[in-house]
Amino acid sequence: MDTGTHVVMGLALGGLATLDPVVAGSAATTTSVLIATLIGSQAPDIDTVLKLKNNAVYIRNHRGITHSIPAVLLWPIVISLVIYLFSPETNLLHLWLWTFLAVFLHVFVDIFNAYGTQALRPFSSKWLALGVINTFDPFIFGIHVVGLLFWAFGSHPGYIFLTVYGILIVYYIIRFIAQRRVLHEVQKIIPDATEIIIAPTMRFTQWRLAIMNKHQFFVGRAHDNEVNILDQFNRIPVPDSPILEAAKKDKNLSAFLSFSPVYRWELDEYDDYYEVRFIDLRYRSNDHYPFVAVVQLDLQLEIIKSYTGWIFSEEKLRRKLDLLPG
Repeated sequence: MDTGTHVVMGLALGGLATLDPVVAGSAATTTSVLIATLIGSQAPDIDTVLKLKNNAVYIRNHRGITHSIPAVLLWPIVISLVIYLFSPETNLLHLWLWTFLAVFLHVFVDIFNAYGTQALRPFSSKWLALGVINTFDPFIFGIHVVGLLFWAFGSHPGYIFLTVYGILIVYYIIRFIAQRRVLHEVQKIIPDATEIIIAPTMRFTQWRLAIMNKHQFFVGRAHDNEVNILDQFNRIPVPDSPILEAAKKDKNLSAFLSFSPVYRWELDEYDDYYEVRFIDLRYRSNDHYPFVAVVQLDLQLEIIKSYTGWIFSEEKLRRKLDLLPG
C-alpha cells in the first residue's frame, strides 16, 4: 500500500489496541502502543531510501528483505525495546504484541497489491502479488479517515476500528470475487491463455490486463466485467544474440528482468551504437507503456548508458538518457 494508507492503518491499530484491557488500563502503555503501531506500520518501507541510490537497486530490493519473515520478527523487537527504554512503565509484552501486529499487517496487505512482496524470504524469493487491491485504494484510505474523525470527535476508537476492519474483510472478499469474474471473462476470449495478470486500478470496476498464450501477448482493460483487448504483440523469444547477451549484463536491465514477468523487447541499430529496450506490458497508460529498461551499447558491445524506471513519454526518456554519463 502507499505511505498514507500505512499511516492511517498504524493509527487505527493504535485505536483498536484500546480494546486490550492491559493497554486501556495504563496511559503509558496506551501512548507507547500508539507510537509503536504508527512506527511499525511504516518500518518495512524503510527500503524506500534505496531510491536515492538508483532505480536498479530500488527495484531489486524494495519489498524484499525488509518485508521478509526475519524482518517481520525483528522489527517489533527493535521498535518495542527502543520505546520501552523511554517508557519503562509500559507493559513490554503487550507493546510487542501490538507492534508485531502493525508490522505483520503492513506486509500482509502489501501482498494483495499487483506489486506484491517477497514475504517468504529467506525460504523463497518468489513475489507474492495477489493483485486485488490497488497500491492506493480510495475506499480503504477513506474508511480509515472516517474512523479517525469519529475518534477525534469522541467515539471509542476500539469499537470504531473493530467495525472498520470488519467492513474491510467483506470488501476484500468482494474484490476477490470481482477479480475472479474478470478472470472468467478473459478465459472466454482467450481460452488458450497460459498466463493472465489482472491488476487493480483506483477505480473499483476497472482492471488492467496482461495476458499471454504460446504465440502472443495481449494487453487490455476490464470494466464492469467487460473485457477489451487494446494491444496485441507477437511473442518473440529473446534470441541468443551477442548484443542482447551483453545488454543483459547491465545492472538496470538485470533489475528489470528480475521484477517484470511479462514484457516485450526491441533492438535498434544506429550509426555508432545499439539500443536495447525491454517494455513491461502490465502498466499501459494513455496508449503508453511507462515501465521500461533501456541499454545503449557501442559497436564493441560495451555499455554506454542505461536506465530503468517509469518514463511517460519518449521525449522524457531521451532527456533522461542524455543526462546520464556516457
